[in-house]
Amino acid sequence: MGANPIGATTGWHVGSAIEPPARFRAIVMGRDAHDADTRSAALDALDAEVVRELPLDADLTALAEGMGRGVMIVDLIGQDDPSIDLLERADALAASRDWPLVVAFPTRHIDPVAAICTRSGTHLLCEPEVAEWIATFAIAAEGNDVGLAERVGESEVARLQRLNSEVARIAEVVARLSRQSEATKRRQNEARVQAFTPPTPDYDISAAQVREVIRARRMRDRFFEGGLFEDPAWDMLLDLLAAQMERGQVSVSSLCIASAVPPTTALRWITRLTDAGLVEREADPFDRRRAFLRLSPDGGNAMHRYVAAVREAKIPFV
Repeated sequence: MGANPIGATTGWHVGSAIEPPARFRAIVMGRDAHDADTRSAALDALDAEVVRELPLDADLTALAEGMGRGVMIVDLIGQDDPSIDLLERADALAASRDWPLVVAFPTRHIDPVAAICTRSGTHLLCEPEVAEWIATFAIAAEGNDVGLAERVGESEVARLQRLNSEVARIAEVVARLSRQSEATKRRQNEARVQAFTPPTPDYDISAAQVREVIRARRMRDRFFEGGLFEDPAWDMLLDLLAAQMERGQVSVSSLCIASAVPPTTALRWITRLTDAGLVEREADPFDRRRAFLRLSPDGGNAMHRYVAAVREAKIPFV
């Protein structure tokens, strides 16, 4: 890999009580390192070992044998048209080897990438900055969860200061998605079963009224600094509720827009809502490059009961 554009050296603080973690191994498919400064900078900052760099049209069978644990990276930034066959082969290979898969792509490719790369352990990055690369690699590489100040030299920490808050926010979200225990999942399932009641038939609200709530939520951003009112999960559920009433279909890219957060963050929240059983994914029968999202029976029931409860209490539906 080339010179680290973030800083001149990479190392540990002298006298640090934390032992250096083992370097994680990365297999990269896509642009050469000199054409991918942010990706290369993130790998350098985390002292990763890039064991293979392959073009997107490479034969993946050679990776199936003789490789240890690694993180597989497919970098589609700058590609005019993502190959569905490539995504399917990369996803299948990562699954067979139990490798975390990181896929980076431009905004225009959200739908095809999200339609194919749905496996747990896959991290989707939409036009990522270096902070997002670092946070994602740190989570994908098991055991590499120490702070950036312990992973890089002091000069680099100073240069990365402006990115720290973003890294922390992204890392927190990804950590919750990636490390949720089976016990927690069981408790969530049990809670959903105990809370289940038949949907309330008269919840006295229309799709138009839900859309008005969504518009009112977006209007706040005109008067206050951006990012103060981010609530992507609820914004997505509201959009899906309105679509359910309208009998409409919602694509992944459309729901990302409805979330009012950056696409990479939105995709992680879609995964979380899906894992929680509130949202279902449905493949487009006419185009395998696209998938639709909808409220699950549990998700729809919960939304309807919430609306009925606030109506009965005579409090605003927000």
